[in-house]
Amino acid sequence: MSVSRFTRLNALLQRELGALVELHISPEAKNALVTITGVKVAPNLREASVYYSVFSQDANAEEKIASLLLKKRVQLQSDLAARVIMKYTPVLHFRYDSTPARADRVMSILNELQISDEKQNPAEPAAER
Repeated sequence: MSVSRFTRLNALLQRELGALVELHISPEAKNALVTITGVKVAPNLREASVYYSVFSQDANAEEKIASLLLKKRVQLQSDLAARVIMKYTPVLHFRYDSTPARADRVMSILNELQISDEKQNPAEPAAER
């Protein structure tokens, strides 16, 4: 299978799994936003690593979502097989992707630095014409 076909397959599985997570996981994951950030299918098409992120105010949300995904893995695979016709439906392995959380943290630090800089160096009033 060529690289572009793998790329398209990964994107297709990511899109379909995103819809399935919204259908099966989101109703049980109150106050948490679960996003499928990527999928990487093995060259033999038998396994796939599914990367997900969780946005929530709840400190234990990541653990709850991980156990919920593990519990619903077979159902997600079955529904995926019905939506995407493949020779083999890959076994799904869920991996937490902390990239969005780290990016959010970096943005909040930058905002704090900008606010403190503005407090130290207030903008001078514009000169009159």
